[in-house]
Amino acid sequence: MTLTKIMLDARELQQPQPFERALVILNEMNKSDYLYMLHRRNPLPLLELAKNRGFLSVSKKDNDGVWHVIITKDKKVDLWELMDV
Repeated sequence: MTLTKIMLDARELQQPQPFERALVILNEMNKSDYLYMLHRRNPLPLLELAKNRGFLSVSKKDNDGVWHVIITKDKKVDLWELMDV
């Protein structure tokens, strides 16, 4: 199955907009979708909420200090293969 990337660049958004926008996306996502989020920091509250709702997630900071976050419902996908870092 090919997953559909839903991109959210939250680097310039003020709190709580990154969390709120990501939550809307998570609520609307299908199993064939994944959220790819760019953020100024690792969004731990969002990752915890996603985990509690049965999502898988990974996050990694790149050399420029930007956090790349991937969240999906698909338990069979290797999220690291989707990482653009």
